[in-house]
Amino acid sequence: MPANTHCPLCREAAPALYHQDKQRCYFRCHACALVFADRTKLLSSQAEYNQYLLHNNDLQDDGYRQFLSRLSEPLLTRLTSAGTSTGHSGLDFGCGPGPLLAKMLTEAGQHMQIWDPYFADNPAALQQQYDFICCSEAIEHFVNPQYEWQLWLRLLRPAGLLAIMTKRYTDLTAFSHWHYKNDPTHVSFFHQETFRWLAAQYKMSVDFVTNDVVILQKTG
Repeated sequence: MPANTHCPLCREAAPALYHQDKQRCYFRCHACALVFADRTKLLSSQAEYNQYLLHNNDLQDDGYRQFLSRLSEPLLTRLTSAGTSTGHSGLDFGCGPGPLLAKMLTEAGQHMQIWDPYFADNPAALQQQYDFICCSEAIEHFVNPQYEWQLWLRLLRPAGLLAIMTKRYTDLTAFSHWHYKNDPTHVSFFHQETFRWLAAQYKMSVDFVTNDVVILQKTG
């Protein structure tokens, strides 16, 4: 189908132009509220990879560890409330060049696998099921988020947890001044309503932990 004519998350037709800047246009789905960048303006794989190499993902960086704890701590709390605090199987999806989140969760007693299309392309990690999947600052890079979402549903065990960190947009005024949209590798932007739509569509509970962390759980 032609670019930008259907939502890349829910496949609803005729998303509306939401915003335009000097770099690209952004479209908003009227069904699931996903905002997505013009799919004709995507970076090449090499250019995208080069951008990721600019990120500082040092495993010894205490500041980075503190940042990721905003996702790891509520996730570990949820795992504990499920009956046991350790020994769960987890996947750090889109771990990047420095998989610190997986390291932190391993230190907390979880059994972790990592996967990333550029830095940890391990097909075996996508051939098993998990008690939880975490995705930190990666979902906004997904060109075809429906694909990853369906994959996650297959990889999650019943009652499995999906812990996501991504900055959420709120309204058009804020979006138009939002620095987050200016990263050329950021192409999919989520609203609270987007996650609510996903939860309803796929029989999941949803908990908005902070303004950039959400935890969903399979219920059906």
